[in-house]
Amino acid sequence: MPITIKSPREIELMTEAGRILEAVHNELAKELRPGMSTLEIDKIGEELIRSHGCVPSFLNYNGYPASICVSVNEEVVHGIPSPHRFIREGDIVSLDAGVIYKGYHSDAARTYGIGHISEDAQRLIDVTRECFFEGIKYAKEGNHLFDISSAIGRYASERGYGVVRDLCGHGIGTNLHESPEIPNYEQGRKGVLLKEGMTLAIEPMINAGTWEVEWLDDDWTVVTKDHSLSAHYENTVLITKGEPVLLSLSGYGERKKDGQI
Repeated sequence: MPITIKSPREIELMTEAGRILEAVHNELAKELRPGMSTLEIDKIGEELIRSHGCVPSFLNYNGYPASICVSVNEEVVHGIPSPHRFIREGDIVSLDAGVIYKGYHSDAARTYGIGHISEDAQRLIDVTRECFFEGIKYAKEGNHLFDISSAIGRYASERGYGVVRDLCGHGIGTNLHESPEIPNYEQGRKGVLLKEGMTLAIEPMINAGTWEVEWLDDDWTVVTKDHSLSAHYENTVLITKGEPVLLSLSGYGERKKDGQI
């Protein structure tokens, strides 16, 4: 599949999709509490998505049975919500969500601590988010795709974390997954030249231990091979001639200017 360059109208639609997805994540985060089931999280998330006039990107995508991927502790991504899985004080929970607005997708993920979490868990969450922002320093026209990959991987590795290699980010638009694939570690080559109008879902998946992962018997849930904690952070990103635009995270430019990022 060729990499698509979005028109001004398409960018408008994806901007609105991203705005809605950010609101969904912010509202869903407020609902998280010890004792709730992961299925309850999914139901709340789907209701929020539909309340904004959108359709969940993930529901029935290649057979995935839910609207929100809910991954707990050692689960890296694609955790299937269950009425029998409950989140507890001290857990970390990754929520990956997508919305379709007038035919266009936005995709974003966040990892949250439930109640009081360990210092190690908080540092993992923080570093995973920081990896994303290290990567998008290179997300502008004229740089190469794997400049982003190298920056993410280098930042995590220098801090002693494992960078998941079996999963990656992706292009996004009228399809949830488009070209190109975006690894989160050094590739040894440049990759495609970034151009204004590309839209990318950049998503570091970082483990406290080994980079290695395995799939559970449900064929969806990915877990760390050594059962260490894992965190996930993702935004839908628009490439421009200058600073990238984070379609699923508002205020990036202002925070960067103020030195908050």
